[in-house]
Amino acid sequence: MLLKILLPAEVMMEREVKKIVAEAENGSFCLMPNHIDFVATLAPGIFSFVPTEGGQELLAMDVGTLVKKGSDVLVSTRNAVKAAELGKLKQVVVEQYDALDEREKLVRSAAAKLEASLIRRFVELK
Repeated sequence: MLLKILLPAEVMMEREVKKIVAEAENGSFCLMPNHIDFVATLAPGIFSFVPTEGGQELLAMDVGTLVKKGSDVLVSTRNAVKAAELGKLKQVVVEQYDALDEREKLVRSAAAKLEASLIRRFVELK
């Protein structure tokens, strides 16, 4: 199967795989090459796959959509991170969420300053 992971701004990965295990809203599921065509809404969680050359790779994935059509599997998600092992994956996810929290704080602060400035200007107009 050709697995393609799509993020909003890029194609994160395109690999030939033998097996995919993902989390849906109603539980986890496994896809193999001979499965019928399939569509699922993905829940945040661990997404794993076995490349054709062997081994297992792990991704931490945000909500998304998986579409299997023939031998193509497309996964569209807002965010995904890859690590070699589960312990490292947790560390990478925590670091990314900390960075997102910090950016969110900066955006909220900037929005509050703009709002205060706007209100101050309306008061000056009176």
